Amino acid sequence: MKIESTRFGTLEVTSEQIIHFPHGIPGFLDEKAFVHLPHDENSPFSFLQSTAEADLSFLLVEPFSFIPEYEFVLGDEMARELELSEENPPQVFLIGTVREKITDMTVNLLAPIVINRNKGIGRQIILDKTEYSIRHKLFPEAQARGTSEGGE
Repeated sequence: MKIESTRFGTLEVTSEQIIHFPHGIPGFLDEKAFVHLPHDENSPFSFLQSTAEADLSFLLVEPFSFIPEYEFVLGDEMARELELSEENPPQVFLIGTVREKITDMTVNLLAPIVINRNKGIGRQIILDKTEYSIRHKLFPEAQARGTSEGGE
């Protein structure tokens, strides 16, 4: 199947590459199917591209590469909905936002994307009763040093 993307051009994808979000993603509830596109083989960055809307893609960040202490409890009901188990653990991603410089990138710790890669289903979950921020600086040391290395 071919999908169009303003960021990536025309993509040829298989049905196995599609991640279904039965509830959509908050703010985009009608968008139910996305393709997960790794940035590089060993990169903690990737993209989630809508299969229907060429203009809709999200920058994803693998949280444990940057925030090893990041954790949350995934309720039993959610684990069942996503068909997760100890033998089939979730992949967890955060949505990242880059305003001007890469060093200013923030991630949303309050609403992780949880994916069951084996079943091709995912969901963005909203955490409650937590101190996590929706605009957590991914590179706080760059801000402290006052540097802008890393590109724009």
